[in-house]
Amino acid sequence: MTLGILKETDGENRVSITPDAVAALLKLGIEKILVERDAGAYAFFDNASYESQGAHVADRETVLQQSQIITSIHPLDAQTAGKLSTGQVIIGQMNPMAQQSIVEVLLKTGATAFSLDMAPRTTRAQALDVLSSMATVGGYKAVLTAANHLPTFFPMFMTAAGTIKPAKVLILGAGVAGLQAIATAKRLGAVVEAFDVRAAAKEEVLSLGAKFVEVAGATDDKAAGGYAVEQSDEFKQRQAQLIHDHAIASDVVICTAQIPGRKAPLLLRTATVNAMKNGAVVVDMAASSGGNCEPTENGKTIRTANGVCIIGDSNLAGTAPKDASVMFGKNIVNFLKLIFIKGVFTLNFEDDIVAGTCIAHEGQVVSERMKSVMATS
Repeated sequence: MTLGILKETDGENRVSITPDAVAALLKLGIEKILVERDAGAYAFFDNASYESQGAHVADRETVLQQSQIITSIHPLDAQTAGKLSTGQVIIGQMNPMAQQSIVEVLLKTGATAFSLDMAPRTTRAQALDVLSSMATVGGYKAVLTAANHLPTFFPMFMTAAGTIKPAKVLILGAGVAGLQAIATAKRLGAVVEAFDVRAAAKEEVLSLGAKFVEVAGATDDKAAGGYAVEQSDEFKQRQAQLIHDHAIASDVVICTAQIPGRKAPLLLRTATVNAMKNGAVVVDMAASSGGNCEPTENGKTIRTANGVCIIGDSNLAGTAPKDASVMFGKNIVNFLKLIFIKGVFTLNFEDDIVAGTCIAHEGQVVSERMKSVMATS
């Protein structure tokens, strides 16, 4: 069986599998690995580094035609995906709940598709959870990005010229990205606060040395698998006022709150941004799904009339492409271990991870979560 590694498009710097993962793949029972030429170039992995590990470099068409398993971070475009056939397997991060059109294309081809961002939030699935891996990178880079744009220091400085106060940072959303942002901001010496509707997040926030901004009466749905859920209008009103009060006192706001398959919750209103400090920075990691900050423009850095810098970037993981690629590649290897049993390719849909991530197989959707989304759309 041949596995193919595709080069990402649209300015993506990461690669789905790095050279250090090639040996592990060959041990699983994969006989040959094809790598699209320069697939790892922007992540600082040249063609020779793949070849030295036993992979073969080829053009894109060869990889697509000769590979039974194909890996890619982002979903293939509709034209390319439409050329897949029954028996071929594509593995990546496809965001199918928000991009159902790609699922429909894959269903028509009869190919099998696994979207690792659909992995259940369980202990067993952590080793292949690409959302957590990339959120770790994104949360770290969000704080560094904010620090680069902030006109002041993060830490407190006591100098002969006087004392410099530490920056005040507000983190909206205390999932993996938010927690990493808290840890990074604390390491840089900032005073950190964090907000999350999930009660379970409070202990984690406090353990990192941040203050937890709590709004009473949040709906905490255990059936949501650890994700945030939609809240009542009354809760949203109280939440908006509390976030407003803390945001206008902050130098930096990092927005990380997202609900899978839905528009990101609007947490930072234009009126709040207009009341923030001149020179304050907002980094909105939820930009691609609508943004937590109302004035956010996806993929753009803008500055408001009152001097607030708003950075809309949902792909901060791509700004640390080398380590992000290593992490992503390890996630894929860990997933492949579930479908290569004793060296034999085996699709066991009794396995909750295999079934939960399978968005297409021989013309059918396997993931119950994906079935539910498509039934109601």
